[in-house]
Amino acid sequence: MQTLARFIQNKRNELGLTQKGLAIAANIPLEDVEEVEAGKELFLPVTVRQALAKVLKCEPSEIKKLEKDIASDIVSPEIIESLKQLILNGAGGLKCPRCGAPLDTRIARMYDLEDNLVLHPKAHCTKCPFQIHS
Repeated sequence: MQTLARFIQNKRNELGLTQKGLAIAANIPLEDVEEVEAGKELFLPVTVRQALAKVLKCEPSEIKKLEKDIASDIVSPEIIESLKQLILNGAGGLKCPRCGAPLDTRIARMYDLEDNLVLHPKAHCTKCPFQIHS
């Protein structure tokens, strides 16, 4: 079964790019490429998906069909929004609402088409597949 991580890695390798090379060409943080290829990031913002597709010479729809929106399938949108706000406000020690294990959190700094900084809260559980993306 093809996963998002494997798809991105295979396409990148076919083009002879390193993770850093892909990040630079797509103008996205290296950490984002690393997390996708490690299977930690299963859902991508539209701008990231489009940037990766352009560099990897594929359609954004090819990437989208491999994405998994795990958070919204398991936990209510209100809880997810609450966790996002806590992450943006710098809260630490957050727990997974699904299994109670610690959440690894970070804030992705991205820029919109007009070069405005946009902060995206992200989290993934250290034990189960739960994750938050923006």
